[in-house]
Amino acid sequence: VINAEKLRVAGNKLQDKMYHHHTGYIGNLKSINLGKLLEKAPERVLQKAVKGMLPRNPLGRSMLKKLKVYAGTEHPHSAQQPKPLDI
Repeated sequence: VINAEKLRVAGNKLQDKMYHHHTGYIGNLKSINLGKLLEKAPERVLQKAVKGMLPRNPLGRSMLKKLKVYAGTEHPHSAQQPKPLDI
């Protein structure tokens, strides 16, 4: 997936949608909203969305390893020549 930085959402999701993770220490639940995560690491937003749709088993984890997300149009996969899809 390329151009993850151009992701757009409807409504107040940029301020209201929260992503949480725990550091492992007692009481250290870290939270960040969608707007800040898009500025910091836009590829992580799509990775988390796809991860939530995959099955929670070894097959889902192996499928997630194959997902490549890039913020811009540049990527190191020279053998692949993606073409735009006109809809």
